[in-house]
Amino acid sequence: FWHCVSKKSTAMIFKQLFEPESWTYTFLLADEDSKEAVIIDPVKETFERDCTIIDELELKLKYALNTHVHADHITSAASLREKYGCKTAVGALGGAKPDLPLEHGMKIEFGKHHLECRYTPGHTDGCMTFVLDDQSMAFTGDALLIRGCGRTDFQAGSSEKLYDSIHQQIFTLPDNCILYPGHDYKGRDCTVVWEEKKFNPRLTKDKAGFVELMANLGLPHPKKIKESVPANLELS
Repeated sequence: FWHCVSKKSTAMIFKQLFEPESWTYTFLLADEDSKEAVIIDPVKETFERDCTIIDELELKLKYALNTHVHADHITSAASLREKYGCKTAVGALGGAKPDLPLEHGMKIEFGKHHLECRYTPGHTDGCMTFVLDDQSMAFTGDALLIRGCGRTDFQAGSSEKLYDSIHQQIFTLPDNCILYPGHDYKGRDCTVVWEEKKFNPRLTKDKAGFVELMANLGLPHPKKIKESVPANLELS
């Protein structure tokens, strides 16, 4: 089982893919002319699927990006590097060892397109949001989810930082910017800035209310956290 949203606009190929065990979205973006491509949050279990798409479309994978060091699945970034010679990249402050440690404001270029890196800590201390050059779409990882947000109770998480990150780095994007989260558990694939500003039950609270809510979620840890985090620190 896998889900794919495929778009072809402004000479860019875009695919949204789904991994059902961890409910993770993977994104593949490519310049239609040069075939240069980036992949965001690839998952070990769907490595072969992703390779098939890359090969069928004859893409030149430049970067395997991770929005953060994941706790619920193991990344396939290192395997993609071995197969395609791409560079791995993740936030510099997350403790991982990528080829390219990402800093706020860096640009990840593929053909005539690029992704802007925005530092959005809070879910973890190394979270990055990737914004397409024309600000028509952004990839928020686990920082901002659809009508929700990432938890803040492990991996140096901070509710205060997450609230500031979302309001300062994501909610300042154009209202119609399409937001693609790292996960969704209710069958939704994307949202837009204005909807989350108006309807997100967590982020419409003031900062104090948000911090109180996040402190009382009482969520169990991800099932694969003990294997995923150490592996991803090495493989991201």
